[in-house]
This record gives sequence, structure tokens and C-alpha cells, in this order.
Amino acid sequence: MGLAGAASAAQCGNTAAGFETWKQQFAGEARAKGVSAAAISALMDANYANATIAADRGQKSFRLSLDQFLAKRGGPAIVARGRTLKQTNAALFATIEQRYGVPPGPLLAIWGMETAFGAQRGNQNTLSSVATLAYDCRRSEFFTDQLYATLTLIDRGVISPGTRGSMHGEIGHTQFLPKNILNYGVGGSLDVAANALASTANFLKAHGWRAGAGYQPGEANFGAIQAWNAASVYQRAIAQIGSQID
Repeated sequence: MGLAGAASAAQCGNTAAGFETWKQQFAGEARAKGVSAAAISALMDANYANATIAADRGQKSFRLSLDQFLAKRGGPAIVARGRTLKQTNAALFATIEQRYGVPPGPLLAIWGMETAFGAQRGNQNTLSSVATLAYDCRRSEFFTDQLYATLTLIDRGVISPGTRGSMHGEIGHTQFLPKNILNYGVGGSLDVAANALASTANFLKAHGWRAGAGYQPGEANFGAIQAWNAASVYQRAIAQIGSQID
């Protein structure tokens, strides 16, 4: 990119002060890329999400040991509830495993870890959260991609400008980022548990999951769990909880 191109790009910032100016700049870029007037109008109504910035700066639990992390996240309770849900939804999990090769354990571990099996899906406006993180300098490039995905999902009617989720824009029972909804979402709304679980299995399969192979650290399918979340302690927690449910 030449200097002129660099100079015309929307400028990131680390406080709320430049957010409205950034939105105007970003809207021009989005319009040039074919984003609809309706989606851009929704973006212009987005607010700077202070709570999202605070959460983004305070992710301390990923620095805990595995035992500390499992205690903080309620590992034993996730295992117990997961075993019950595995039995009561046996037909659903059998269908998912037949299609994607992913057994119930890791799906239930992710579901329990992400939202306490759907009970805690977040109440932040998704568009505002993602737009704020696209503007914020810390991970602007990553969340700019997520913002374009969010606007595409709004255009397609998959989500609305008022859709709510977690602090970083994750949506639904297993907390998909908007770009992952575009790439791996199946079945419809991820606020429906069956769709979210099938989409999660689809994600894992797309990231190399092989039916029948192990998913503990060092085994063939652990790489797919690593693709789901970058935090090492989280990856190991999913593998351990999943094996205790399976």
C-alpha cells in the first residue's frame, strides 16, 4: 500500500475521543467495498463500548494454572451437567458425530465453558463491541475483519443491529465471532443450541478434526481445539473436561 492509501485508512485510537471520526472514515471505506447503506447506517449508530475495552484489557484468568482455571470456571459442575445433557440430547449428539466426526465431550465442554450451557450469552451490543475493537489500536486489523463480517451478517439478516452477545462480539451458545459465523455457521441462529453445537463441530472438522482420533494434548485432534481458542490453559481445560464427559 502506498503512502496515499495508508493515509486514507481509518485511523485507530485508544480512547473514545476519536471514535465518531473513525466511524465516518470507516464508513467511506466500507461503502467503497460494497457494504449496503442499511449496514453502514447501523454502524453509524454504534456506540463506543467502554465495557468491552475494560474486558479486553483484563483477561487475567488465562494466566492461571490448569487446576486454578478449572476451579474458577467450575470444571466439575460443567462435567456433571455435561454428562446429563449428553444423555438427554443423545439423538442430537449422535447426528452431529455422524456428520462431523466430533464426539459429545468436547462440544459439551466448549458449551459449558463458553456460556454455562447457554445461560450466560452476554448482553453487549455486538455491532458496538466489534466496531470499538476495530477502532482500538490493540487488535485493529483482526477486528476490522470481524466488523466487515458483522456488517455482512446484518446485510443478510442473520443478525440485526440490535443483536447482543459477549464483550468481544461473540454470539450464541458457543460464542462464535462474526467471521466464524460466516465461515462455519450452520442451521440458522446460534442462539438455538442445536445450531450452535453443529456449527462448533463444523468449525472443529474444518480445522482438521479426524473422527475417532484422540483430542488430548499431543493427540491428533488437539490442534482443532487449539484453533478454537488461543489460550493454552483453555485448550487443556476443554480437552480434560471433554474426556471426563465422554
